[in-house]
Amino acid sequence: MTSHTLQFAPAAARAPESDPDPIVGGRVELQLLTTLKCNLKCSYCSLGVGEVLGSQTELKYDIDQLAAFVDKHLAGKEVYVTFYGGEPTLNRDMMDKVMRRFPQFRYQLQTNGTLLDSLPDWMLHRLSNILVSIDGGERTTDGYRGRGVWRQVLKNVAHVRDRLGGSFTARVTWGHPDTSFEELDDLAESFDYLYWQFVADEQYFADSTDKRKAVLVQLIDKFFRRTDKLYPLIPIMGMVRNKVLPNRALERYDGRTQCRVSTHLINVMPDGKIFPCPDMMYAPAMQMGEIQGNWLRKSPLQPHPDMPCGGCEAYAWCRGNCMKNLYLGYVKKDERYRVNVVEPICELVRFMGREIDRHDPHAWFAEAALPVRGRLVDAEVYEYVEIMP
Repeated sequence: MTSHTLQFAPAAARAPESDPDPIVGGRVELQLLTTLKCNLKCSYCSLGVGEVLGSQTELKYDIDQLAAFVDKHLAGKEVYVTFYGGEPTLNRDMMDKVMRRFPQFRYQLQTNGTLLDSLPDWMLHRLSNILVSIDGGERTTDGYRGRGVWRQVLKNVAHVRDRLGGSFTARVTWGHPDTSFEELDDLAESFDYLYWQFVADEQYFADSTDKRKAVLVQLIDKFFRRTDKLYPLIPIMGMVRNKVLPNRALERYDGRTQCRVSTHLINVMPDGKIFPCPDMMYAPAMQMGEIQGNWLRKSPLQPHPDMPCGGCEAYAWCRGNCMKNLYLGYVKKDERYRVNVVEPICELVRFMGREIDRHDPHAWFAEAALPVRGRLVDAEVYEYVEIMP
């Protein structure tokens, strides 16, 4: 981690006051962006918005400043750290220092997977989960990420799998409308979990939404086919859990959005500024804290009267899905984004809920084997990823 000499502001310019308890509940996910550099150029990268990607390549705070922030704001909380980027493994030195300084924390890595084989055994053993960004099969992944990436990622996953202490999760950005059931099913069978996010881009034209629905029908059908083994698709797992045990949608997130940006997810940029959502770090109004100034405020991304979620059939188990999408579409009144991105994604989430209900999730849960029930209800991976897609 790069140390530096702080440049103090004039006496009249003081750091903002911290809120008394800006973190809701007893958990906090401290998402540390080790660098905004990346060795790939994925065509849909959300950090490209506002020219965030590549804008910060060196840390502007040191390990002692991070420790002081933790002592002041996170004391007594259950902390789990996600190393994020850019490509976080490009700053392995920071990962090393943080993991050694805070051995009591839990750790996750979100990575493109191309440099996984460079991580030492002790670090792999301490990771509770690795989110590997992969978009489907070879043609789809390489189309977004570059030729040969799919093969390199799977090779690296196989190379380190026996040394990983926790789970491997395939993280899919479902952007291509022709992504097939077979592509996603293969990832679900090859990884410990599959998580997908419907791409937050204008990719829902013509019949593309219907094509996704056809694949969702197949995925949900397979999920309910067995009660002795869990089909490990996190969005379906999360929806089924919330329908069968609705209190789980309330207790972990104080009834708010399950992407955690309203309650206990904080993203620390390499320059030390803190934001609630990793996709909105280009917006100064979203800043909620700073490591060097050692201050932290409540997340500005909160439910708003202009968001239509309260009247939606999915709200009881969805709880608002993506707060960034809702904020841009309904609070900032970006009509094009609302019509072309937010509304199609919400329709896909509602469709998933209807398909799940068609399979009678309560009856399925009643027949499920105890290990299946336990994993569905309390999978540790829920704490590291969004449950909703």
